[in-house]
Amino acid sequence: MKPEPPLSSEEVRSRALAVLASSPFPMLASVEGAQPRVRPVSPVKTDVFTVYVASMRSSGKTGELDANPLVELCYMSPDHDQVRITGRVENVAERETRQQIWDTNPLLRAYLRSIDNPEFVLYRIAPTRVRYMREWALQYHEVEL
Repeated sequence: MKPEPPLSSEEVRSRALAVLASSPFPMLASVEGAQPRVRPVSPVKTDVFTVYVASMRSSGKTGELDANPLVELCYMSPDHDQVRITGRVENVAERETRQQIWDTNPLLRAYLRSIDNPEFVLYRIAPTRVRYMREWALQYHEVEL
């Protein structure tokens, strides 16, 4: 691949956001004990680089995140550009946030039936680092938070 001219911080940010918009099912990496675990997730809300993911209390993922809140999301566009969001998972208890996500997500409502269902867990992945890489360029660009 031909080297690309240096990107401005605005261009890096714009490209990173475009990757998120084009990739509805990022891979979430967590850890169970000493074993890494990776699975696709379907974010229920994204606010710039803060990502919200719903889960079930009985899910293995929930146990992993409760034990170790350090995670990474990897998004890949159809053109193979990547964004990696390194962050910390927080359990969302604020009723207003939970209600807004509940109201806009028919799948949650159909599956869990009630916002008060004890199985409903909502996580916020607060970014500590975001990196963008153009298709197989082998060089990540830091995205300003």
